Amino acid sequence: MISLAGRDILHSWGKFVFTGLGLGLLIGVTLIMAGVYRGMVDDGQALLDNSGADLWVVQQDTQGPYAESSSLADDAWRMVRSVPGVAEAANVTYFTMQVRRTATGQEVRAMVVGLAPATQAATAGWPPHLVAGRHVVRSHYEAVADVATGLALGEEITLRRHRYRVVGLTQRMVSSSGDPMVFIPLKDAQEAQFLKDNDAIWRQRARTASNPAFNRPGQQQVLDAVNASQASSTSVNAVLVRLAPGADAAAVADTIARAKRFTVFTRAQMQEVLVSKLIATSAKQIGMFLVILAAVSAAIVAFIIYTLTMDKIREIAVLKLIGTRNRTIAWMILQQALALGLIGFAVGKISATFSAPIFPKYVLLLPQDSVAALAAVLAICALASVVAIRIALRIDPAEAIG
Repeated sequence: MISLAGRDILHSWGKFVFTGLGLGLLIGVTLIMAGVYRGMVDDGQALLDNSGADLWVVQQDTQGPYAESSSLADDAWRMVRSVPGVAEAANVTYFTMQVRRTATGQEVRAMVVGLAPATQAATAGWPPHLVAGRHVVRSHYEAVADVATGLALGEEITLRRHRYRVVGLTQRMVSSSGDPMVFIPLKDAQEAQFLKDNDAIWRQRARTASNPAFNRPGQQQVLDAVNASQASSTSVNAVLVRLAPGADAAAVADTIARAKRFTVFTRAQMQEVLVSKLIATSAKQIGMFLVILAAVSAAIVAFIIYTLTMDKIREIAVLKLIGTRNRTIAWMILQQALALGLIGFAVGKISATFSAPIFPKYVLLLPQDSVAALAAVLAICALASVVAIRIALRIDPAEAIG
């Protein structure tokens, strides 16, 4: 049996192919947008997995350290470590900044993570594996960087006033926003994040000295103590906790929260914070883009199928005149719409696969998303062909001899 749809496509192949290419680019953008969302979720999951923590202890009534600011005293880990069921507790600081390459002056945005050197404390928070080099073992001026920073082993970077040598490289260690991580010793990170510069400390001391409350006799010792506290006080953003085998995460978290007056998140709760709080707005924006792209795709398919139908009114009238059933004519138009959708999906899938690696954000293309996209494209094309089918079925056979 001769395929009427195939013969008609061959007759108008130029218009059909170029429309398929345009539709394919739209579908490719749709797949990329879905992949960006999947990548954001995967970044958040990677952040949790790579931390190696079972619990996150943060400042009371905050959702830190990723969604909100959190500040704890740097001896808080000792309090947490004493709770039954806790195997390891490690201080950690997180802050995002521009990391400058010392040699070239180029900058890269990264999340700087401060942890105690792996040889001196718990290993929670450190990258679970390295692709090159070693972990930080000194108390100062060494760093481990993610390969996405573009840094190389032995290269020097500048953070605030100090230089650090990259001694190790890791992979897929990123923040929830996709920024690559740079790991440095905790003391250095505390200085970079919390301590004031010399001029700020001097001005604060001058303001304190000018306070009338400290100008009375016998207040000099108090003033010296205040100045010393301002110069040396440090904090951390969170305490990462690893549980002992068999310990119940919810029970230990409740004990820490009640006894130590902290806010504690389990892994499931922290994942909920990352997904529902940090990327919720981005997810809504991506969803709106997907709806708009689907509507545009449907409009394009409907327009081109409508145009092809209007161009062959006489041919359809002839088919009706010789006794061709309406179902056959409708199936011919539907086949054209589905063929256009298949061409567009093939072009879109290829373009998305090859363009995903060059995007600055991590794009995760999942097979199930591609299958869902194919089904959606075919459904959209089928719906878009309804207008053309209705017009074709209303054509009068007399127009064949008109």
